[in-house]
Amino acid sequence: MTGTILAVCVSEKKGQQKHPVDEIALMPHVGIPGDAHAGDWHRMLSLLSAESVRKLQEKVNIPLLPGAFAENVLVDGVSVHTLPVGTKLRVGTALCEVTQIGKECHADCAIRQQAGDCVMPREGIFARVLEAGTAKAGDIVEVIA
Repeated sequence: MTGTILAVCVSEKKGQQKHPVDEIALMPHVGIPGDAHAGDWHRMLSLLSAESVRKLQEKVNIPLLPGAFAENVLVDGVSVHTLPVGTKLRVGTALCEVTQIGKECHADCAIRQQAGDCVMPREGIFARVLEAGTAKAGDIVEVIA
């Protein structure tokens, strides 16, 4: 199963929406250097399906731009929240492993304040980087195993 990266995004501070960038570096034990969530932990990288964003966009009157849900990678063509923990993914040229599905969201996150809802707690996933690489819009996300 493969999908396409629509956007890669970063933020300098936690609790903020992320903003699109041209390309991200993905590194083991770090995640994305310079991103607020970088570090040697199980949530180095966050991914969200464009389908999840589209479902919410139909209900709200504000534009939901890439990074709105603090996702690092916006993916089209794969419902990432259906992938079990332990699934290996090729994200651009990096090898990653799904470590968590969804998360607890603090009530005052930026997008929840604006839109009244946040899909990341239900349909976002997190991964750790196993092998270094890069990712950018147009690259492939491939489910390996």
